Amino acid sequence: VWVLKYFYASIFKQNKMKRVILTAVAVFAFGFANAQETKEATGEGFSKGDVFISGSAGFSSVKVGDFKANGFDFSPKGAYFVSQNIAVGVSLGVNSIKLSEGAEDLKNNTFSVGAFGRYYFTPTAKFSLFGQLGLNFNNYDSEFELETAGITLMDEKGNGFDIALVPGVNYFISKHFSLEATFGMLGYETTKPDYEGAESTDTFVLNLDMATLKLGLLYKF
Repeated sequence: VWVLKYFYASIFKQNKMKRVILTAVAVFAFGFANAQETKEATGEGFSKGDVFISGSAGFSSVKVGDFKANGFDFSPKGAYFVSQNIAVGVSLGVNSIKLSEGAEDLKNNTFSVGAFGRYYFTPTAKFSLFGQLGLNFNNYDSEFELETAGITLMDEKGNGFDIALVPGVNYFISKHFSLEATFGMLGYETTKPDYEGAESTDTFVLNLDMATLKLGLLYKF
């Protein structure tokens, strides 16, 4: 499943690179300039008992000659601060990819549900770095077909799980809203097709590619 995701990400990263880099630089520069503003003074930042929901969503489309690629991704999550520095929560993920070239189509749909924990290094500050460790259970459905003949040549379903360590940052723009960004990943994934005699595929990943940069919005209750 990750192989398809990385192939898909490499297609779109060049178009997004300039916009992503400028956004990231602006968030980090503005955040460090205001990092000393505390929760006590502004109501921003996190403390024990806080609850937040966050996530990201996106749609991408590209066409090069006969090759087309379309994708959709939606990843909501919510968490509760069990202490001033530590939040634990649950997450969902929906990812859909379609690659086409001429009469051939490759489709992949993935649904995931999981749990995660975050450690914030400066939770009461306007700007704070965090580390997130998450475990997800995944279900996927991949299909390859010939459009002209209407024939499905491959229809593979399967499931598995992944565990990943991701660094990130939050920057509060108001008392309740924060910009959120994560970059890079160290992880492990295993998947297994859903048919008798199938063998699992195990993947270790260390990725610092710009395609791993995700921007989202967080709301704190």
